[in-house]
Amino acid sequence: MLGDDEKYSSTLTGLMNAADYYGLEELRRACIGFVTCCITVDTVNSILASAERYIQYKCTKSLVQRVLEFVDKHGNEVLSLGSFALLPEHVVRLILSREELKADELTKFQAALHWSQRSCDASCGTLDLRDVIANFLECIEFYKIPASILMREVHPLGVVPDYVIMNALAFQADPSSVDIRKVESPNRFRRMTLPHAFNVAESDLIHLKHTANFWAERAEAAAAAASNQFKDNGKDKKEKSSRIGLRRASKPFKRSKTLMESS
Repeated sequence: MLGDDEKYSSTLTGLMNAADYYGLEELRRACIGFVTCCITVDTVNSILASAERYIQYKCTKSLVQRVLEFVDKHGNEVLSLGSFALLPEHVVRLILSREELKADELTKFQAALHWSQRSCDASCGTLDLRDVIANFLECIEFYKIPASILMREVHPLGVVPDYVIMNALAFQADPSSVDIRKVESPNRFRRMTLPHAFNVAESDLIHLKHTANFWAERAEAAAAAASNQFKDNGKDKKEKSSRIGLRRASKPFKRSKTLMESS
């Protein structure tokens, strides 16, 4: 059985979880050890794909964590493999949005493009490439890609909106001219707010505070607008009732005839 690591990694993932389920501790440890040894640049994507079927098991979650840590360290190599395009969409998004991923932004874009192209090919023309790759664009910080490459290799493809390219170029020319929230990945920002990210840099904390204040101000403005709208509606109803009352009051009283007058 000790031959092709990639061939047996999928089978061993299932066997590992079966051993865990039935309490076969020695077999479980043996499977974990072997699968861990199988984690290489060539096999990491197949292991992730096979683990997807058993993600509800504790053993698989532990294995996936080890695999993701390996991907973080070998990002450029793993993302450049054709097998990366075989992973499920949510796994691709998870990898591309990881703050710990050591991969340049151009490689991330090319990996997302390759995955999207394969997805469109598999759909037999029912999917539009721009719509598919749009799901990954927020994971990529285009301002970190050199301007010459943006204009020569990225923009001509026509899959990245012009405003994204323009914001990236403007930020490179003058960082103060563009709001940092327009060029940074929101996924990475959300990861920084997780409890485990206590060692975040002071500059990032300042940025976090400003962003939190920004959304708080927007929420307060929306609440104030809703309150004013409610008051205006109440005022309109009162004015309408008042007008109706005035019309009724201004209408002359018509006295009914008495029996003597009507006879």
